[in-house]
Amino acid sequence: MANSELIKKIEEALEEIRPYLRVDGGDVSFVSVEDDIVKVQFEGACIGCSVNHMTLKNGVEATIKKYAPQIIEVIEAS
Repeated sequence: MANSELIKKIEEALEEIRPYLRVDGGDVSFVSVEDDIVKVQFEGACIGCSVNHMTLKNGVEATIKKYAPQIIEVIEAS
């Protein structure tokens, strides 16, 4: 899959999960993808949230993998 196609699928996945994050005053944005590892950045209320690691793995990562199964992992950009 071409990189632009992959980025489009990642963005589609993030659009699916954003409404759930926005309910609690948060958001997530795509930062980069390299070697099938996606970096995202939490925003708003998600910054420093005690459950954001669980949200990252169970929500964001699972949704991105549904759209782009070749993704190995989703990590938070530092």
